[in-house]
Amino acid sequence: MQITMLKGKLHMACVTQAELWYDGSCAIDANLVELAGLREFEKIDIYNVSNGERFSTYVILAEAGSGTISMNGAAARRVQVGDRIIIAAYGQMSEAEAKDFTPKLVYLHEDNTVERTTNTIPVQVA
Repeated sequence: MQITMLKGKLHMACVTQAELWYDGSCAIDANLVELAGLREFEKIDIYNVSNGERFSTYVILAEAGSGTISMNGAAARRVQVGDRIIIAAYGQMSEAEAKDFTPKLVYLHEDNTVERTTNTIPVQVA
């Protein structure tokens, strides 16, 4: 059986641009793409923490080191510059593969610099 697992995420990224008349996609600083284990043209889900919107698009590369997180095309209508978002990618794998798999989790400051990276999330307590 194949299951869907979180592959990588950028947690609390800050939208730096919203470009309605650009090819639809999400431009992400190339360094952040690499850290989160994402790929150019890979499908991603966007969870807008600021307004509750959830939608899918795909990755395009922005200049490495720029801190750019730009929603383009129709996705630009779902955000405002300054919104905090979670960018997540998922992968299909077998139960056996999933047993030893760990995602690449990248936590960001408001300026899209890296706060920390990890591959686990602590157990939520009541």
